[in-house]
Amino acid sequence: MTDNAHPGRWRALAVCMAASVMIFIDVSIVNVALPSFQTGLGATPADLAWIVAGYTLTFGIALVPGGRLGDSRGRKKMFVAGLLLFAASSIAAGLATTPLWLVVARLLQGAAGGLLNPQLLGLIQQMFPRDERGTAFGVFGAVNASSTAIGPLVGGLLIEAGGPELGWRLIFLVNLPFALLALALAPRLLPADPSREQRNTQASLDPLGASLLGLSVVGILLPLVLADRDPAAAPWWTIALGVALLGTFAWWERRYSARGGDPLANGRVLRSPGYVLGTSLGTLYMAGSTAIFFVLTVYFQQGLGYTALQAGAASLPYAVGSAIAAAIGGRVVGRFGRPLVVAGTVVMAVGIVATLVIVRAETGPVVGLLTAVPLFLSGVGSGMVITPNQALTLQNVPTDEGGTAAGMQQTSQRIGSSIGIALVSSVFFTVLSLSDRDFGGALSTGLLVITGFVAIAFALGLTDVLRGRRHRQDEHAYAAATRTYHH
Repeated sequence: MTDNAHPGRWRALAVCMAASVMIFIDVSIVNVALPSFQTGLGATPADLAWIVAGYTLTFGIALVPGGRLGDSRGRKKMFVAGLLLFAASSIAAGLATTPLWLVVARLLQGAAGGLLNPQLLGLIQQMFPRDERGTAFGVFGAVNASSTAIGPLVGGLLIEAGGPELGWRLIFLVNLPFALLALALAPRLLPADPSREQRNTQASLDPLGASLLGLSVVGILLPLVLADRDPAAAPWWTIALGVALLGTFAWWERRYSARGGDPLANGRVLRSPGYVLGTSLGTLYMAGSTAIFFVLTVYFQQGLGYTALQAGAASLPYAVGSAIAAAIGGRVVGRFGRPLVVAGTVVMAVGIVATLVIVRAETGPVVGLLTAVPLFLSGVGSGMVITPNQALTLQNVPTDEGGTAAGMQQTSQRIGSSIGIALVSSVFFTVLSLSDRDFGGALSTGLLVITGFVAIAFALGLTDVLRGRRHRQDEHAYAAATRTYHH
């Protein structure tokens, strides 16, 4: 594949973003509907855990195989297949009559999202020349950040409008307009898949590698995504099994490559400048930033007595700041590079600490208003990190490996997010139980843990910036010495 620009790339990007809205709003929109699932379907706490966690679990499992399918079989084809599966599973979820029905539908939704997401990132790599990719990734980041963050607000509005019986069904059926729009426009606006001779047909699906990776992701993620409901009941032993399977996956990939196969963990991707560091930084950062929504939602609703709609509105400043900064960060990342990401971690940390100070000083319902500015600042920092880091991480990846690279990156970040939520929620509820339900103290402690993750991401990014600066200084010194020698 070449780096030539697709002539209708911006209109095609709009089609991709319609799909992106569905994927990421479904991550958070169900959180405000949990009481409705109980009253409308008779869902048990275990059912609720799977309704929320099942989506995350199958999403993470499908990312890398989904990316490889797009790279080897055609991204447009896999985009349409993922859309059809997402639309069908959304209809199934909206029509559910039993908790088991809804859980299965959510598992299928997550798998469809995992198939779709690498195609979006791979298409950006494919359609846009390098000097425009940052802007395109900025749009992608802004849409994702705002979709995830406004999910609870949209869910609250739909539940209020539809009532306890219809409202929770609407939060799934709201996906259909986006799916139908994308399905109608994708055949005309997305770039045609390369012919069999042009695309990366030698890239096999590596079924054993995909199976080992999928099982390892299940082993690691399963207890983490269930822990926020009942940490004591989560099957923590599967983490050791998941790590062992991950080691087996690494062994198989080396053996498969030595035998002439094209493994999922492709060396061309892993050796791309900035890929491993960017993926590591993004994983650490996501471990902290994703947990913010969880602890804030619990604090606003249980600690301050906010309704689902009020809690969603109180979190909105973060979404607005993140969306604005993601769009701008994507445009300027080519000029500033990694220092922009490092600066974003600092801005994020300042906003979190300011929120922490306000929560400790004020315990009344006015907290939602007082935290608006620091949460907006935190969102700005987040937008300066996630989108620019994604652009930098993928910028040197070969375009015919774009989907696989994006899938590996997103899988790593999904695991980081789950670890962060599990750890922060565990600390939050432990402090809450030991402090006679001091929600302000629990939130403050949770925010400190989040700040710790952000600080580690800052240190990793700063190390890379300083190393790059020393490398440039060495190059300049060598050039000066060479000129002196020749003179």
